[in-house]
Amino acid sequence: MATHQGGETRPPKALAGPGRAMDERFGAAGFARKAMRKAFPDHWTFLLGEIAMYSFAVVIVTGVFLTLFFRPSMSEIIYDGSYGPLRGVLMSEAYASTLHISFDVRGGLLMRQIHHWSTIIFLAAIVVHLLRNFFTGAFRKPRELNWVIGVLLFMLVMVNGLFGYTLPDDLLSGTGLRILEGVLLSLPVIGTYVSMWVFGGEFPGDLIIPRLYVVHILLIPGILLALIPLHAVVLTWRQTHTQYPGKGSTNRTVRGYPFYPVFIAKTTAYFLWVFGVTALLAAFFQINPIWLFGPYDPGAISAGSQPDWYMGWLEGSLRLMPAWEIDAWGHTVPMNVLIPALVVPGLLFTGLAIYPFLERWVTGDHQIHHLLDRPRDVPVRTGIGAGGVVFYGVLWLAGANDLIAYKFDIPLFWTTWFFRVTFLVGPVIAYFIAYRVCMGLQRRDRALVEHGLETGVIRRLPNGEYIEVDRHLDEESTASITDARPPAAISLSRPELEGVKAPRARTRLGRVRLALNRRFLADLPEHPGDGERERKAVER
Repeated sequence: MATHQGGETRPPKALAGPGRAMDERFGAAGFARKAMRKAFPDHWTFLLGEIAMYSFAVVIVTGVFLTLFFRPSMSEIIYDGSYGPLRGVLMSEAYASTLHISFDVRGGLLMRQIHHWSTIIFLAAIVVHLLRNFFTGAFRKPRELNWVIGVLLFMLVMVNGLFGYTLPDDLLSGTGLRILEGVLLSLPVIGTYVSMWVFGGEFPGDLIIPRLYVVHILLIPGILLALIPLHAVVLTWRQTHTQYPGKGSTNRTVRGYPFYPVFIAKTTAYFLWVFGVTALLAAFFQINPIWLFGPYDPGAISAGSQPDWYMGWLEGSLRLMPAWEIDAWGHTVPMNVLIPALVVPGLLFTGLAIYPFLERWVTGDHQIHHLLDRPRDVPVRTGIGAGGVVFYGVLWLAGANDLIAYKFDIPLFWTTWFFRVTFLVGPVIAYFIAYRVCMGLQRRDRALVEHGLETGVIRRLPNGEYIEVDRHLDEESTASITDARPPAAISLSRPELEGVKAPRARTRLGRVRLALNRRFLADLPEHPGDGERERKAVER
């Protein structure tokens, strides 16, 4: 930066002209000055979303490279490439071009593996980022729309990942495609028509790979390119960042470092770290070796087929469902496919999308929240989240029930029934365990505030009594426990007045809401100022 008389700084001459031109046409100077001063929190959990964003950038760049060599065609050819074991085998052009990328294009196999690994990291970062936002209450007003967009992004990326690893047309991806066809056929009345429309005729047809290719590289990435900036930049910058409770953190202040130069330097280095780790995984850990699977053959049967981790829970859902069917009006409805493949995912994603609004209905909380909750301070929400994690995890493990049975020499019947029972009771047990852990941590916090930290030093008093010496904590150390913050819920109950029930208690739905509200409020810790805020909210 150049400096003129009076100490005022000016941009370098090389940037002054273009900057003035941009400002005159788009009014960018004011936005740029505000953007440079924007504070970004320094807590490590805020980097989880950045992992997803940077992985998406790597996916796009490597995907562009792969499109230069991949042929999305199911026309059959005789392979005569570099991989000897498959030379002379009849296969689709899609599979042959993938082998060509892997063995004949310089750096092609590395690019394929970087693309695949970055997709896996992308989805893992989305899941962990989503869990962080859930457990800390970051989805509350005014961020409900951002939460819904995040859930939609998760769905789109998961579906696009499925389409992506189907494109090589190998035996493993073809098995997943066969499952997709079974799901479509399970739709009552319209199933056969939908399947014929998607595949362009009888399975597998010769159109599905070109169609999935268009969706994979154009349609879904285009939607993602619109939603990710909206989710990560536009709404975040408009609504300001959330922050954890602590010394100096309030619902009206934002603590952190400015975007320029601190945050931009950190985030650039972090992007390089994400790319470096992805490249190391791609270089040293093989993934999706399609040449070992061979081309897809609809008549071939494979054992031990496993999808990528993010589709494993759907695989487990299909494996756990009993063979139930319903025959009605000349139609057979295969519940063993319809429920696990459509109903279970529908319940999961719908539940995630509406949860912010459902919690607001239960808690009566319509305040704006920029200050996050500690998970221990909201035991009900933490218990629900723990139950959801177990629900997802059990289905994910059930997707490998055959491998578990084989590796540990356990009957497949036992593993299937174990996961069926765990699927039902596991989330309930996880809820109560997480709830009790939160209560224990709250008691520990109260002990820290009242008595201080245990030092392990034992002192003998003049009367012969032994006591442990405690070290009292300063205000900064206890601020996250004691400082005032907006309550996570308010009481919706109102006592009867001269035998007349409150309006909320006169309907069945209202009584359910009051019962859930009491349960949510039961073990929330009290903070200074909570009572006054609650009284004002009830009066409003």
